Amino acid sequence: MQRKPLDRRRSINALAEAFNSLFKAELVRSKGPWRSVDGLEIAVAEYVDWFSHRRLHGKIGLIPPTEHEDNYYRQNDAPTTVDASLAGPH
Repeated sequence: MQRKPLDRRRSINALAEAFNSLFKAELVRSKGPWRSVDGLEIAVAEYVDWFSHRRLHGKIGLIPPTEHEDNYYRQNDAPTTVDASLAGPH
């Protein structure tokens, strides 16, 4: 069954809200404040790198998200449209 556009937007928004909550709890509240914008930019880049490449995610078998994505695309053809890419490994 195809999702309705509004349901897809709500789902994407929920994912963004969950990420923002984690980001605030794990980086902003625990490591700040920063002395400069440059320092904050470096901290954000390091957090995003950790979040994507080294964080072990329990719902996908205790592997990092990028490894899960690599496994998905190794087993499936790459999407050919933007709509297909939204269905991705999640």
